[in-house]
Amino acid sequence: MSKHGRVLVAMSGGIDSSLAAVLLHEQGYEVIGMTMKTWDYAASGGSKKETGCCSLDSINDARNIAVSLGFPHYILDIRNEFGDYVIDHFTGEYLEGRTPNPCVLCNTHVKWDALLQRANNLDCEFLATGHYANIREENSRFVISKGRDFLKDQSYVLWGISQESLSRTILPLGNFTKAEIREMAKERGFYDLVNKSESYEICFVPDNDYRGFLKRRVEGLEEQVAGGNFVMEDGKVVGTHQGYPFYTVGQRKGLGIALGHPVYVTEIRKDTNEVVLGTEKHLMRNAMHVGKLNLQKYADLSDTSLETITKIRYKDAGSAAMISQIAPDKIDVHFNEPVSAIAPGQAAVFYEENDVIGGGWILKSYTI
Repeated sequence: MSKHGRVLVAMSGGIDSSLAAVLLHEQGYEVIGMTMKTWDYAASGGSKKETGCCSLDSINDARNIAVSLGFPHYILDIRNEFGDYVIDHFTGEYLEGRTPNPCVLCNTHVKWDALLQRANNLDCEFLATGHYANIREENSRFVISKGRDFLKDQSYVLWGISQESLSRTILPLGNFTKAEIREMAKERGFYDLVNKSESYEICFVPDNDYRGFLKRRVEGLEEQVAGGNFVMEDGKVVGTHQGYPFYTVGQRKGLGIALGHPVYVTEIRKDTNEVVLGTEKHLMRNAMHVGKLNLQKYADLSDTSLETITKIRYKDAGSAAMISQIAPDKIDVHFNEPVSAIAPGQAAVFYEENDVIGGGWILKSYTI
């Protein structure tokens, strides 16, 4: 019998998830490792060598850790689930003129659900990952909060996990810094993990060419959307573009147009195939609507307004904002100061100090 119970650990083959498994093993948990196969990059038509969490090398690295410590390791093939949900959503959002965040969607709607289903099959009480974040129970709610290492904090990508799933989740790295994890790996002789490069690319777009991916994914897309107009904020037509799905709000480079001064994409109009350009000041908005909510710290916000720090992208430092729940599945956000490049389709996450109040998907931004 284990000291603390049986835990399924999601192991990508990288240093963070590997050390999560190592630490739980040392603490007396009965660890079962599982690596998910989410995507065959060759199927996307890309030319770059497959890397990251889906590669054979990463699967073998995870297995070697498990073998060295004497606990079981399994490979979970969720390519069908992943493709149907994450990749179809990714493609569909660009075709709607929005900018998707597939990693958040995968974490919260595919990986946790798929892993907990397998945890049940293996009689595991808990699920653990190598995310840099913390979790606690307070007032009968399970709350995600920022990890101790603010530079590595990954609480932003965990806003969508349900209360039921959080009740069974362990995050072993939340109170460690990345430097400490690297040192702990060295102390245990896992030098290959320390020296292994980390991938920050979308797993199914390893060459970072999402436009090429869309073209391969949607037959005839280029012909359907090419030749739309670039228009300025005042409506003036200043050129033609390659198609609205190939641009994102806030983009400056790669526009293929020279106007003598820097311009940015400020809006994408799917219905007219127009890409709106403006100066940096035209990117500023002080309000937005957020939908498809998941609340963590509080069960409901309909009777109150809250002062928050709201993040509109992963690397965003966050901005002070007042949030109000205006419908069961919709929050209105008013920023204290204008914020740049709010992109519909991205995740917005609301914080109270270090705690995640909840989050949702940005529907639209506006100025009041």
